[in-house]
Amino acid sequence: MMETAPKKPVVLCFSGLDPTGGAGIQADIEAISAQGAHATSIVTALTVQDTHNVKSFQTISADIVIQQARAVLEDMPVSVIKLGMLGNIEIAEAIHSILKDYPDLPVIFDPVLAGGGGGKLAQQSLVDAIKILIMPLCYIITPNTLEARQLAKESDNNEAAAMELLDMGAEYVLLTGSHEKTRDIQHQLFSNNRLIEAFNYARLDNEFHGSGCTLAAAIAGLIAQGNEPVSAIHTALDYTYKTLQQAQHLGMGQLIPNRYYWIK
Repeated sequence: MMETAPKKPVVLCFSGLDPTGGAGIQADIEAISAQGAHATSIVTALTVQDTHNVKSFQTISADIVIQQARAVLEDMPVSVIKLGMLGNIEIAEAIHSILKDYPDLPVIFDPVLAGGGGGKLAQQSLVDAIKILIMPLCYIITPNTLEARQLAKESDNNEAAAMELLDMGAEYVLLTGSHEKTRDIQHQLFSNNRLIEAFNYARLDNEFHGSGCTLAAAIAGLIAQGNEPVSAIHTALDYTYKTLQQAQHLGMGQLIPNRYYWIK
């Protein structure tokens, strides 16, 4: 009699659709699959973008977002929820209602406020809604330093901004440092009102499309597999770095992470 393969843990993803496949929901699917988990995909917005920048986007109906998510949640044993681009206040409110109904599911949030080329993906009204509706329900958030300072009142000091984000309710804040003007990159993990670990990586020469999505999704997949948060974050950082080391110049702009870098 053949042995039945163990079921993959399920991650419910809310993200925008990037037609290049570099970021957004496709990045989530690939990075989560690479951790041995199964990604279910709720698209929050349709974007017009290339590997240079986001040109425009159109959000999906909040009612459709809710209906899709609840259909999955009522059918499949979701272990983790991963959030990316939200798009507008209505979708933030819709996701808030879902998170309130499933308080035991850990939420991994990559607060996507701008595209890789700097194109704005969130108005100030949505930023305010995120702080009130989403942040208090998060387990791990993964803002870059620019996003952290935009979300926090403290706009000059990264550590103070991270502490403010913890005060909003997140258990862990992983502050990614690739946007800083430093020779090497340092990512800082905060919890319990203190810096608990720093992760250092050599800066790579290129710019990348979808690195933040890849990192947060990998963390979500590893949490779904039962990894402890610090271990999951460290493993996801190493995994993401390898996807960037072997990223591919598929377009004329930023390189796309190779999330299945071991496949030839």
